[in-house]
Amino acid sequence: MLLNVNTLDTGSTAFMLLATSLVMLMTPGLAFFYGGLATKRNILAIMIQSFVSLGWTTVLWVFFGYSLCFSGGEGGIIGNFDKAFLNGISIDTLWAGNGKIPEIVFFAYQMMFAIITPALITGAFVNRVTFKSYFIFLTVWQILVYYPFVHMIWGGGILAQWGVLDFAGGIVVHATAGFAALASVFYVGARVDKNSTPNSIPLVAIGSGLLWFGWYGFNAGSECQVDSITSLAFLNTDIAASFATMSWLAVEWIRERKPKFVGLLTGSIAGLATITPCAGFVPLWASPIIGTAAGLVCYMAVQFKNKMKWDDALDVWGVHGVGGVFGTILLGVFASKAVNAAGADGLIYGGGMFFVKELVAVALASAYGFVFTYLMLIIINKITPVKVSAAEEQMGLDNSIHGEKAYDDGVV
Repeated sequence: MLLNVNTLDTGSTAFMLLATSLVMLMTPGLAFFYGGLATKRNILAIMIQSFVSLGWTTVLWVFFGYSLCFSGGEGGIIGNFDKAFLNGISIDTLWAGNGKIPEIVFFAYQMMFAIITPALITGAFVNRVTFKSYFIFLTVWQILVYYPFVHMIWGGGILAQWGVLDFAGGIVVHATAGFAALASVFYVGARVDKNSTPNSIPLVAIGSGLLWFGWYGFNAGSECQVDSITSLAFLNTDIAASFATMSWLAVEWIRERKPKFVGLLTGSIAGLATITPCAGFVPLWASPIIGTAAGLVCYMAVQFKNKMKWDDALDVWGVHGVGGVFGTILLGVFASKAVNAAGADGLIYGGGMFFVKELVAVALASAYGFVFTYLMLIIINKITPVKVSAAEEQMGLDNSIHGEKAYDDGVV
């Protein structure tokens, strides 16, 4: 009797619904993380930039985003419109990737990635960009940066056919967003007051905790079913994040003579970003190495950024950009087919060519994300001003743009 391999797996479907919910929670978590780091006059302005993506990115994803990422264009750069408005997808359609979960679940899961990726960039230009220009940026950047790289790597495009791997978004999410953040900093310039301090470190801690929690769905969920690789990705994620947390804390404690809570929290995000491309492709013993190195390398990147006086306010480039690039490089080193037969052998297992492919792919994504973002901001500025006025910045964007206040000063 022949078995039907395309049979709904209720366990994997339930897990993927949970993973989708976890990744969704990361965007509010990011809003809290950035909102706590921002100054008191700019809390709502940075938080709305994350929350608006929850709404608008979903609209784009339903219209054509999913289709451009995951239909047609095999071996190409971008997909087609065959699945626009979920055309041809019913509640009974199974995702062709494994034939185990409904395609509408895969649709929703990938939508959560699309929501958070452009929101990551916003921490770089906090309190300097108009909401109207950001809304245009949010739209165009997804269509012309995020969608092509999703398709090229996860949608059967040219990089996938070349053999490039990215388990959960080191290239697709963190490298593109991190270097786009750096380009935006170069374009909008420095803040009037660069010595601003976080308005609420407890809020940063809440956001960090939600991000760490959600990252289990981000990484483990990227296996898109429940098996041993799902467990591997889950544990690799936690171990790397923990080791990065401690290495960042240690190096900052040594250098500044005091253990910094914000540094500890930032280190955890650095570890999470770095393990993302590796999570389901590397052995468990590699995750402590990856995490420790991530904390140190991302810390040094932030120090370099400070030395160069690049006003990346919330260290998006140093944490997400450098973390994504570094993690992709380490994937090229530590990946093993013995761990995941669907993966590749990295440099230490004789996979020199795979290592080169990962280097080329992450360099391409970083360069494209940077150059396109800079040029796009120039064009957007011809339509509507990108940078707020000095008076608006001094007043704070919560009041000057949104007409709201995060806290009522009259309430005890």
